[in-house]
Amino acid sequence: MSNHSQLGFQDASSPIMEELVEFHDHALIVALAICSLVLYLLAHMLTEKLSSNAVDAQEVELIWTILPAIVLVLLALPSLQILYMMDEIDEPDLTLKAIGHQWYWSYEYTDFKDLSFDSYMVPTPDLPNGHFRLLEVDHRVVIPMESPIRVIITAGDVLHSWAVPTLGVKTDAIPGRLNQTSFITTRPGIFYGQCSEICGANHSYMPIVVESTPLPHFEAWSSLLSSS
Repeated sequence: MSNHSQLGFQDASSPIMEELVEFHDHALIVALAICSLVLYLLAHMLTEKLSSNAVDAQEVELIWTILPAIVLVLLALPSLQILYMMDEIDEPDLTLKAIGHQWYWSYEYTDFKDLSFDSYMVPTPDLPNGHFRLLEVDHRVVIPMESPIRVIITAGDVLHSWAVPTLGVKTDAIPGRLNQTSFITTRPGIFYGQCSEICGANHSYMPIVVESTPLPHFEAWSSLLSSS
């Protein structure tokens, strides 16, 4: 999760988020090159006297027409590649249904017969030591690591948004409509998110906690929860 005074992204925990971070760095380098060029030209124009031939040259007009087009292509190609990767849904090992309510989440593991629960934020007075205020829940979403996970997202009342930044996932939950996304966790850990669509007075009190575990631990957890 993010830390105080952190300037960059959270550590990526999925291949999609790794691609997004790399594209962000790529776009920053392009923006830095553009700013450096513009500053150099401004300084040159302020300190040097340009002749009328240089100002009216056809070559200059050709350069400042073609160069921005090349820059846009350099930004568009990797961006489109990531967009197609985010929309691609492979054969999932596990399907999870997330339903947004005011103000909690309900989860259903559709590959299991009876495995569903509601996930509420833990109130501050009941928060165990070492847990994060406004981010911890009473029932975490447990998934197997290094397995394709499909999440089907909807809402039962108003607009919500299921977002976990470190996984590169943010999908709107719309009443009467099913949206879907997918991800693969590359390491075990606990990943925090929140509803990212203003959904009422307690919008900031419906966090999301995804716990990535090895497959044997997930199987033991699902068997325990199904039998209870």
